[in-house]
Amino acid sequence: MSFQTPDLRDRQTSASAAKKALLEKFRAAAEDPNRADREAERRAIAEARDKRNAEREAARKAREAELAAEAARKAELAAKARAEQDELDRLIALEKAEAEEKLLAEQKAARDARYAARKAAKKVRRRGY
Repeated sequence: MSFQTPDLRDRQTSASAAKKALLEKFRAAAEDPNRADREAERRAIAEARDKRNAEREAARKAREAELAAEAARKAELAAKARAEQDELDRLIALEKAEAEEKLLAEQKAARDARYAARKAAKKVRRRGY
């Protein structure tokens, strides 16, 4: 005597019945007259989804190209502004150098004039006239 309530034969028959029921369920689904309609609807939905994704991708690429063109324009403008600023800085430095040269020349002329005046005064003192 066995202590198991469902013995081996009962378990085998219930497993076989479950397999047959599952197989019958799939057969019924495969033979369903609306199956082709559902598959066509799913295909149409998938195609529409793919089309929307392709449109989004094209829009994204166009937007990226537009952003890249805008960035190139901004970089070009920045380079142009930088070149103008460099030229302006160079001109300012040149003017400062010229002003410095002029100031040094004026200071030297004033120094030379003082020196010449000192020498002339010394000469007058020595000779008496």
